[in-house]
Amino acid sequence: MNHMFDAIRNAVPAPDAVFIETTNGRLWAYGDLLQWSGRLANILIAAGVKPGDRVAVQVEKSPEALMLYLACLRAGAVYLPLNTAYTLAELDYFIGDAEPRLVVASPGAAEGIRSIASKYGSHVETLDAAGGGSLLERAAKADTEFEDVGRGSDDLAAILYTSGTTGRSKGAMLTHDNLLSNALTLKDYWRFTPADRLIHALPIFHTHGLFVATNVILTAGASMFLLPKFDPGQVLSLMPKATAMMGVPTFYVRLLQHEGLNRGVAAGMRLFTSGSAPLLAETHRAFQERTGQAILERYGMTETNMNTSNPYDGERIAGTVGFPLPEVEVRVADPESGAPLLQEETGMIEVRGPNVFKGYWRMPEKTKAEFRDDGFFITGDLGKIDARGYVHIVGRGKDLVISGGYNIYPKEVESEIDQLPGVVESAVIGVSHPDFGEGVTAVVVRQPDSDLDEQAILAALKERLARYKQPKRIIFVEDLPRNTMGKVQKNVLRDAYADLYSVNA
Repeated sequence: MNHMFDAIRNAVPAPDAVFIETTNGRLWAYGDLLQWSGRLANILIAAGVKPGDRVAVQVEKSPEALMLYLACLRAGAVYLPLNTAYTLAELDYFIGDAEPRLVVASPGAAEGIRSIASKYGSHVETLDAAGGGSLLERAAKADTEFEDVGRGSDDLAAILYTSGTTGRSKGAMLTHDNLLSNALTLKDYWRFTPADRLIHALPIFHTHGLFVATNVILTAGASMFLLPKFDPGQVLSLMPKATAMMGVPTFYVRLLQHEGLNRGVAAGMRLFTSGSAPLLAETHRAFQERTGQAILERYGMTETNMNTSNPYDGERIAGTVGFPLPEVEVRVADPESGAPLLQEETGMIEVRGPNVFKGYWRMPEKTKAEFRDDGFFITGDLGKIDARGYVHIVGRGKDLVISGGYNIYPKEVESEIDQLPGVVESAVIGVSHPDFGEGVTAVVVRQPDSDLDEQAILAALKERLARYKQPKRIIFVEDLPRNTMGKVQKNVLRDAYADLYSVNA
């Protein structure tokens, strides 16, 4: 059976029910979805795409791009979205590693991508943000009827490459059941129905915008406003017509900077979610004060889809990512031995459930190393579970600072700095130090009118943190480096300040 698309087909409310509304007012009904995904699936088959073949896609966000994703599900292909910011040098690695049968590119990048694809026997078609390009020209003439290729629950539906902050990117293999189980769980947990209208301003080359947002809407038979990118004024103008928004912390920070955000404009919204990067407790509090709405923070990964969520009903606690989702098991273990830890003890977060991926593409040794013998996936995230059962993330394992033999969790130091008047946000890193192994180093963004200096922050932290946790240096910057999903790139900071404590610096 065609697992994921069967569920989408079963959820279609009516052929004329709206699935997508675009910024220029164009409507895509569920009937259009069935027809266009059928046309594109026919084109995939005509291009020689067989079940299990990869279809790599680096295109701008559009309804047609989502139709291509659905066509891949229907044709039994493996959908491989690629970040639109990737360069040709980076694409060479991904195309060489995945060996896709077909690469779909933006027309402007097609020539360079063809030269790469030809090395690996891949065919190239084009698709632009307005629905033009060779792929849609072919699809316009194709049959709308398509008999879905049968796929089992354990067959691959997608490969998503991890962002690869250390070493080369790994292709996370996601099955039909990984996607479907998570979509159905989130639809129920977050109470989505056909009456919902989602503001979709996320990119669709990432698990958040592609699988969380899109699959939840599809399995609920709901609709969405598909925005090319996040624009606070545009989002505010849509709020009175919408019911939900899924975002990253940056969205909420920018909405708070807009004078149009108030209780009235958000009155009809029933849900704001945040993920992909940690939401500052201050942002959570400020948003609730302005709108009366508590942002629901949740936690997921490329490899696992969503693992935990703050409750729909019940207290959404700032600085936590809530409880394990139904059917998902979460535990905290000693990073070295794997022994389970007690409540309130910090260690490695491990997860097991139908949402957890099948492994890394063509990396059996890496896959084996990332799973415990009992099937739990080692996430690489450090955290704890408190006495009430809420999960807290304290940082990535590779971001742990070891100074003078002591383990320091950056989040603990960042939380203290972020509370200081005049601080917007901070990032704490470990930098090579001749005496301590690593020196605790804080990179801080000040508010524009603040005259806060290094000595003032160090003095404030003396009363709040054990001496070994206190930063050796405070560095001020205009902005913290971030990836496209808003995650702070601590590896960039570590590289930038690698020589800070060297004797020759």
